[in-house]
Amino acid sequence: MALMASAMLMLPGIDAFAKLLAATLSPGQVAWGRFVFQSLLLLAVMRLMGRPLASRQLGVHAARGVLIAIAILLFVWAVKYLPIANALAIFFVEPLLLTLLSAMFLGERVGARRLAAVVVGLVGALVVIRPNWQAFGWAALLPLGTAICFAGYLTLTRHLAVAEDPLAMQFWGGLFAAAVLTVAVALGQGLAVPVLDPAWPDAREWLLFLGLGVVSTVGHLIIAFAFRHAPAGVLAPFQYLEIISATVLGLVVFGDFPDAVTWLGTALIVGAGLYVFLLERGPAPAIPPADQP
Repeated sequence: MALMASAMLMLPGIDAFAKLLAATLSPGQVAWGRFVFQSLLLLAVMRLMGRPLASRQLGVHAARGVLIAIAILLFVWAVKYLPIANALAIFFVEPLLLTLLSAMFLGERVGARRLAAVVVGLVGALVVIRPNWQAFGWAALLPLGTAICFAGYLTLTRHLAVAEDPLAMQFWGGLFAAAVLTVAVALGQGLAVPVLDPAWPDAREWLLFLGLGVVSTVGHLIIAFAFRHAPAGVLAPFQYLEIISATVLGLVVFGDFPDAVTWLGTALIVGAGLYVFLLERGPAPAIPPADQP
């Protein structure tokens, strides 16, 4: 539980690095840099630990890579405009969307109480989105797109979780995401698409990329170790601790602080998510939130 809590408090550092980089580089390039540095660092760590890399499900990993690449691209694009805590609050509908997708594609049972919690969470998302839409326009919908793609990513991850090593799953998903974003950035440069068009980073930006990769790799390694020592049903609710460090980082680094309406919507989303976690603790545990935005 202590490992999970520390990882969740650390992960918004990824978003802070991404927001700093997105001020001068395209969101596509920032997302690309995250996965390239994360994959290289994770490969080195797995080699040192002697963890297996082989997988017989590369096609599924490729699909996961596409989904997580789009998810992170949308989230980086979002935090370019929105405060980190606001974007993260909207993203928190993801566990609720995962409940629906697991029922649709994995055959998991969803009762009336879970559906009611999903509805409450989506209402909370609308409460958060409304003032952000007024302040930032269409960018307020980007974290919702992240949540949809990330829920799909975790649905495929659940499908693989029984037979695959957690770190290997993260590595292959990140590697395919890096490959997808490499192609996207190259096309963005050729077609002059602003959200994808790359520029050569300066020394400060390379350091920020390195920090992005280090925080991402270390945070997700801590999550992997946490899930080796406690069941997912116990650890998954700690995901919501991210809102604390996201708020602190947003205030200290960027001078942002969520308003009362955003906090109200966040409370609805988090409350609904925790209720679903409590209902799910028995039968089918959730998957660790690998590659969290």
